[in-house]
Amino acid sequence: MYFPYVRGRQFELIALRELLEKGLLHPAVVPIVEPVKLSSTLTGTMAKFIEAGKALAVIHNPKVGSFGLETEKTSHLKDVYEAHLQRDIIVKAHIAGSRSEDELAELGDPGADRSAMLTIVTDRDCLPLYERLFGAGGGRYNLISADRTIRRTITSNKVLFEDKFNKLEKNADYKDKDELFSDDHLFYSEEGYVGFSDFSIAGSDYSEWGFAPYAVAIHIVYFDPELNLRVIHFVSDSNDDIQDPAGKFYEAVGKLVQWSRENPVRTYGLNELIAHHRNETYPGLGTVKKLAIMHHLELMGRYLGGGTVR
Repeated sequence: MYFPYVRGRQFELIALRELLEKGLLHPAVVPIVEPVKLSSTLTGTMAKFIEAGKALAVIHNPKVGSFGLETEKTSHLKDVYEAHLQRDIIVKAHIAGSRSEDELAELGDPGADRSAMLTIVTDRDCLPLYERLFGAGGGRYNLISADRTIRRTITSNKVLFEDKFNKLEKNADYKDKDELFSDDHLFYSEEGYVGFSDFSIAGSDYSEWGFAPYAVAIHIVYFDPELNLRVIHFVSDSNDDIQDPAGKFYEAVGKLVQWSRENPVRTYGLNELIAHHRNETYPGLGTVKKLAIMHHLELMGRYLGGGTVR
């Protein structure tokens, strides 16, 4: 199984919702959302997954963004979110840490069945508290880092969790790069894991603020002949200032189109990017990122379902 971990920004949530609505989210792909803001986009996405009967994991104790502060206030949106979180198809997820006991208590009862939760354990210092709270079996799924102590301690229902995206300082630094993204999908099962997880092409870095980039970069994953997952970066050329983002996009997507002529596998996200080039339209950088994430998740679903990926 594949557990893509996304921060609950608007375009990441829309990516999940559109994949679901188009029937492109394979059953073996279970997204994990770490909310960063209490928004109608978040509650609306949860509602769509509930309606479709498709599992979605939502972290109830996120560590980034303003979500925690917003849920301290009484509001209709908070009530909707909490009602959605109690539905069985929404997998409650928990980031293990020093405050785990208090945070789990906030879930109340019903809805606090720890054996049905998805846990995320990346800090070895929290292992004694984690074992006391979750017992030897842990949760339904347990995302763990490659830390040796954590791997020795948590042995049931474990999911290999790593950031596979090679984050560089500037978009221009990705120019002409084609690099390994991951081979976890090839080996996770024989290494005793029930699944694998990553941050897709967004990476684990989080910032509250966006900025106008000097360069536009489009990150596209693909399978090589040995079925390793690679990522190729298409970067604009006119990168001396922040002017004309539409022109920069057209430079980058033109390189993607040229590459795609020798790489025939198509996904919805990739087709949409190619269509923007053909129609000479600029969708905005948020949509570009959304389409690249959609491409990744659809492609992984095909792989896990035994479909064509090359």
